[in-house]
Amino acid sequence: MRLPLLWITLLGYILFYVSATALTYKLQPNEKTCFFSYAEQKGLKLAFYFAVQSGGSFDVDYSVVGPGDKVIMEGQKERQGDFVFTAKDQGEYRFCFDNGISTFAEKMVDFEIAVENESRDARLPSKQGSSPEQTSALEESILKVSRDLSTINRNQKYFRTRENRNMSTVKSTESRIFNFSVAESALMIAMAGLQVFIVRYFFQGARKGYV
Repeated sequence: MRLPLLWITLLGYILFYVSATALTYKLQPNEKTCFFSYAEQKGLKLAFYFAVQSGGSFDVDYSVVGPGDKVIMEGQKERQGDFVFTAKDQGEYRFCFDNGISTFAEKMVDFEIAVENESRDARLPSKQGSSPEQTSALEESILKVSRDLSTINRNQKYFRTRENRNMSTVKSTESRIFNFSVAESALMIAMAGLQVFIVRYFFQGARKGYV
């Protein structure tokens, strides 16, 4: 029973430490949409990650706006981004994507918004007879596991983004090769028909000359 209890405690501690929202959104042409996250106090770490998975040139405009409409960061025609900043004010933070650069292309955007609570107010239940040093070492191990899991998660998203982009490039190249092959075949047929017509024209002209 001790092992399941330890895992439940570890999971609860990680969930307390990081509150995250991961979504996939299809951004329509000329659409601007925003997502919101609330910082309950100053000094919290806000992590913002996004990657354009498909559509157009895999780029999008983005902006992060804090309380009082203060622009924290913004960018244009970015394919992906990974940012961490400290909330200087308590309140609502707005994370926006703008597809105004595209007239026809839809964009599939993966993004994650995380609020990281760095406070150590939540303590693990200590066993009777255990020293504070042992409890502190366990907390540090849990935080390290949390950071490693976050790194693995971001690496998986990075490779997924690369896979989707490479697949889109392969499909685009395949489509271009197919269209070129069709055009080349049509051109060859047209040239063959033209050659037959010219040869027949010459032979018909030669016959008329003999008559």
